[in-house]
Amino acid sequence: MDINKPIKTGLLSYGMSGKLFHAPFVAESDRFEFVAVVERSKKEAQKRYPNVKSYDAVDELINDPQIELVIINTPNNTHYEFTAQALKAGKDVLVEKPFVATSAEAKELFELARSLNRKLLVYQNRRWNSDFLSVKEAVESGKLGNLIEMHVRFDRYRAEIGPKAFKEEPIPASGIAYDLGSHIIDQIILLFGKPDKTMKIGTKNREGTQVEDYVLFILSYKTGLQVFVTTSYLAADPTIAYVLNGSKGSFKKDRSDVQELQLIDGVKPTDPTYGIEPEDSKGKLTYFTDDNEKIVEYPTADRANFMDLFECVYHSIRNGKAYPVKEEQIIQQLEILEQPFWN
Repeated sequence: MDINKPIKTGLLSYGMSGKLFHAPFVAESDRFEFVAVVERSKKEAQKRYPNVKSYDAVDELINDPQIELVIINTPNNTHYEFTAQALKAGKDVLVEKPFVATSAEAKELFELARSLNRKLLVYQNRRWNSDFLSVKEAVESGKLGNLIEMHVRFDRYRAEIGPKAFKEEPIPASGIAYDLGSHIIDQIILLFGKPDKTMKIGTKNREGTQVEDYVLFILSYKTGLQVFVTTSYLAADPTIAYVLNGSKGSFKKDRSDVQELQLIDGVKPTDPTYGIEPEDSKGKLTYFTDDNEKIVEYPTADRANFMDLFECVYHSIRNGKAYPVKEEQIIQQLEILEQPFWN
């Protein structure tokens, strides 16, 4: 196999995630060749990608012999079935978050991938958000001292019940915990590892809702660190996304979805302005030195690009490099997400 050859890639859906978070990166990177997409009704992909084949059904794309990598970005409750099908068809697989509904399903699929000598990778793109990278840098700087508490919020305002069953109906991997919560839980595990104790609290607030639209996770560590992860569909004026307090300092950072907004506007990930936060999005780092001098800094976030995730996918498949979203981290994430609500 030519280790420098682009990976022929197929995309299982051309909805929002396909249009924004997958197709632009596969199409713009010389590491990949965007071969095919599944579009059950509207045929929109070829308007932007005229050389891409549009299939009517998932089976057709998975059974295309030229496709090496299948990106599974279909509804959450289909991930297990389609991942197993693609692996058995001899494909490497990249699966949207949440990977599957349960840790048991995750373990089964990872074992299947190993038995077939295939790569099974999970798409946690928010690790490559500039806001989170700023948080990670503040934690790793040591300026905060011993961490005491962290508050993280990921909110929307969505008072109406949406049309997507996998988000709004009580089926496996539905609801806000799996939707927005999976991003934050992944970030916390990356920063601090598996918590020693966890609690999940949820409430239903929108008229007619069948699933929790407010969820609070409490993640407790033996070091003394307490992490509060909150996500809501009814936050009309979202507050600061990240607040960290330690024995020597604090860090605050607003959420900055600059990449998502740029992708919506049609900015390509190769554009030199892509992934650069506005000046008014700086975080605030306040800490005390050993001489008890108070320092306040406003660090500028580094440019961020989800393309870095796809680089990792490429090198995992072509060069056998370790993929940064680790199997054990995904299993730990699902163990937290799948736990029953406290009552």
